[in-house]
Amino acid sequence: MTQQQNSWTRPVALGVALEQGQPAAAQQPLRGAAAPQPGVTEPLEHERLPKFAIPAADTLWWVGVHGGAGESTMAQLLPGSRAAKHRWPIPPPPVPASTVLVARTHAYGLRSAQRAAAEWASGAVQGVLVLGLVLVADAPGRLPRVLDDFADIVGGGVPRVWDVPWIEEWRRGEEPGPENTPDEVFEVLESIYALHGSNPSTFPTQY
Repeated sequence: MTQQQNSWTRPVALGVALEQGQPAAAQQPLRGAAAPQPGVTEPLEHERLPKFAIPAADTLWWVGVHGGAGESTMAQLLPGSRAAKHRWPIPPPPVPASTVLVARTHAYGLRSAQRAAAEWASGAVQGVLVLGLVLVADAPGRLPRVLDDFADIVGGGVPRVWDVPWIEEWRRGEEPGPENTPDEVFEVLESIYALHGSNPSTFPTQY
């Protein structure tokens, strides 16, 4: 793929799909639990994410499960989506809010993702539809075996898992954009948008 294709063609195609309300990519199959499960224990109170009210379930929310997870970056790359920071967005019934958990791949990030997944799976978070978990690389190269195995365990607690690689330009402080974002990241965004489109709510392209 040429540099021009990577930094222009795919972002434009994604933007057109957003404007036209069309799925941009095939939906990723389920990997783990698709809904809250009986018997899952809610984390201790100090381990839970806080909640905040939203007026309607009309957008996609990125829920960072710890500080520095990368939810603001994901929101910046996908027009119309929003970063919930480290909180659950709770809309009025009956339509749930589409959310994606975001975590880094270090041990703290994976433990935080595991707690957030357990909180959702316990049924304690009403009005939230968790589409899956985005794991953002915390360092270049392959994950150590112990963290890779842990990530597999954590992934079993959410419907789907997407991986975002280490991007050196972002580490240097460059603003995330088409020119420094790998094609595979846009594929992740397309997959998530397609899933969000199956939720009975609208997806605004601007605010």
